Amino acid sequence: MGEIESVRGDITRQAVEAIVNAANTTLLGGGGVDGAIHRAAGPELLEECRRIGGCPTGEARMTKGYRLPAKYVIHTAGPVWHGGGRREEALLRDCYRNSMELAAKHGIKSIAFPSISTGAYRFPIERASRIAVETVREILGGTPEIEKVVFVCFSDGDYAIYRRLVGEMQC
Repeated sequence: MGEIESVRGDITRQAVEAIVNAANTTLLGGGGVDGAIHRAAGPELLEECRRIGGCPTGEARMTKGYRLPAKYVIHTAGPVWHGGGRREEALLRDCYRNSMELAAKHGIKSIAFPSISTGAYRFPIERASRIAVETVREILGGTPEIEKVVFVCFSDGDYAIYRRLVGEMQC
């Protein structure tokens, strides 16, 4: 099974084959991780995203990385938290599952994820991080193509949570 780790840093600077963008359904850029990835990749990313025509919540689409160190960007639209009664947990699992499956399908060996839906979409970090780590671990067991998954956390608080969960689940 591949390696899972967590780091504190900037996802746009990760030395992996693909980074995951916590996108909105239009794929046309936004704030947070989405805006940072679009700025770092350059205007070519927006042009390719316009041709894709969007991405429903829970699904994933792939583009080139353009000016990023990563060769590819996998875009996934996370769910907005409404208290848990609108399938938010299942949709968040789908984000990680579909991103991992798309990476495996394209022979990607290393992938970096942000904490999907925990910023402006207000998904509780403890719940979201557990879903993320559990889902990635489960999928990683059946996808020998992927050798390394990195959870990239922007804040110290998120990093502490992911570091703890990754450690617990590797025991």
